[in-house]
Amino acid sequence: MFRSNEYFRVSYFFICFVWSFASAEDIITEAEDGHRDQENGFSWADYLVLGAMLVISCGIGVFYGFFNKQQESSDDFLLGGSSMGTFPMAMSLAASFVTAIELLGNPTEMYNHGLQFWMICIAFLIVVPLTSTFYLPVFMKLRLTSSYEYFSLRFSPATRYLASGLYIFQMILYTSVAVFAPALALSKVTGLNVYLAVTGVYIVCIFYASQGGMKAVIIADTFQAIILIGSLIVIAWLGAEFLEPGSKIWLDNYLTNRLEIFNMDPALTVRHSFWSVVVGGTFYWMTMFCSNQASIQKYMSVQTISQVRKALWVSALGLIFVYSINFYTGMVMVTKYKDCDPQRSSKIEDPDELLPYYVITEMGHLKGITGFFVAGIFAASLGTVASALNSLSAVTMEDFIEGALQKKIPKSKGASWAKYISIAYGAISFILVFVVAKLGSVMQVAISFNGMVGGVTLGLFTLGMFFPWANSKGAIFGSLVAVAVITLMCIGQQIYIAEGHLQEESMPTSIQGCDNMNSTLNISIEPETLIEMKDPIFFLYRISYIWYSAFGFLITVIMGLLGSFATGMDDAKNIDDNLLSPPIQRYLSSKGKLKISSKSNLAKDAKLKGIDNNSLDLKDEMISRKESFLNPEKQFEKV
Repeated sequence: MFRSNEYFRVSYFFICFVWSFASAEDIITEAEDGHRDQENGFSWADYLVLGAMLVISCGIGVFYGFFNKQQESSDDFLLGGSSMGTFPMAMSLAASFVTAIELLGNPTEMYNHGLQFWMICIAFLIVVPLTSTFYLPVFMKLRLTSSYEYFSLRFSPATRYLASGLYIFQMILYTSVAVFAPALALSKVTGLNVYLAVTGVYIVCIFYASQGGMKAVIIADTFQAIILIGSLIVIAWLGAEFLEPGSKIWLDNYLTNRLEIFNMDPALTVRHSFWSVVVGGTFYWMTMFCSNQASIQKYMSVQTISQVRKALWVSALGLIFVYSINFYTGMVMVTKYKDCDPQRSSKIEDPDELLPYYVITEMGHLKGITGFFVAGIFAASLGTVASALNSLSAVTMEDFIEGALQKKIPKSKGASWAKYISIAYGAISFILVFVVAKLGSVMQVAISFNGMVGGVTLGLFTLGMFFPWANSKGAIFGSLVAVAVITLMCIGQQIYIAEGHLQEESMPTSIQGCDNMNSTLNISIEPETLIEMKDPIFFLYRISYIWYSAFGFLITVIMGLLGSFATGMDDAKNIDDNLLSPPIQRYLSSKGKLKISSKSNLAKDAKLKGIDNNSLDLKDEMISRKESFLNPEKQFEKV
């Protein structure tokens, strides 16, 4: 087995490999000698550093795909046999959340809009206890390969297939964005065609994710997380070192109003305010922690709930660290370009090019550093996409092949099926990259995609776990209404932005110090709202994208309850208490409104399913209930 100590030796070797090309002393010396003025480019050392990261990632897939013979069943391939360690799972969880979208988008966000979005770190601290208390105990008790099997147990197979279909749609689009971002970075620093770079990313990612399964994904994520964090620290440190003597980073950002973190404007059209970032951001990250299949699948890769709770805190603190370093890098760029904005001076065309441009112009002369930066971008992207492919394979096998189609996959062929499905989804996502490339700012597009579906799925889980009287018809009705409304909001806003009818306000920038440029100053004194450029635009199209998850959640829950009331609410005493959130269990039982029994929900249908409730323990009960939904005809035959 590829044990943790072996893994850290490999990681240590890689870090030493990077620094063998450029020691700290050499870096400072070159900066003082003015070598940054020479033409920068992607050198052989950069290719070696990037290549080493990709080769090691592929090597992990080779090890678990060809030398680890234990991965024969789908559960071994998709859940890692529930034998992974706490720390690797925590690092993998954080790596899957920290995509190239954040690495490119957050410094640019700081440069163009200020520090307000950093307040989303508060959301991380709120989300962890909410996840641990209300949602995680249910998932860990049921231990389902696909989290959407819950909807069959709680509502109906139709609800399950709806949620699974929405997730597949969401993740295919999201992975396309996550791959396009690093390909964009690579094309800017090397001059390679962006679509050739996309192809390279997909080849590596599909290979190790499809061959090694969950174990390869988690170990590769842990390795890539070290590369990612290392690259962030190096870029931020070098950026501060390379500033002109006497530069005042915090003062420059303060004087340009970029340090504002308490914009208390409650308007929903304000792009980033305290309320939208903290409240809206909490709902967004709850969709990632509480209802995202890729996350829940990793929870199942360990044995106990205490391991998951520790991993949640480790991943949350890791996210806060990454965001903080990212935003500090943005502050450094504010000081660097305070007299000559690269976009206004036409040195770059798109805001998402800012960080790659900064790295190649300021650090491109240092051997291996540019390659280290691109390796960090790739590492973030690979971790996200690999987790997505693995989770898409799980959902497809459990919910559609074995669920809807009722095709029983032999245990000995489960891993092979999962591999082929992962490859197929990788190919589909690759094709969609060419569509995503036309959608504008990658960070906003990615969060918009997740908000369209994530809030709806979170609302469905909340309906099931918090409201025992909610029924299947109400859940489906609420989710369909929410999907329609959020899709309308998202597509409408993107169309108006693309057509130039909506414009995002930015912070002050200057081109006074640019060569052969007029001395002009763009000062932004209005709130960061989506400004209407032409005719009045429908209010829903102007709502900040970060509220999409909250709107999807609230619409699903409210309309779901109304739909349940209109079609006849379920009796709480007929709902299996294992499907309810523990605090809700305790509250309802104290009021005498819930029949508490590990076999309560089976009592009414024991005759139909042919199950002797008294002979089943909790695990057998859940397995039996799962099989009854996967193979309903077999259960009727028993009668």
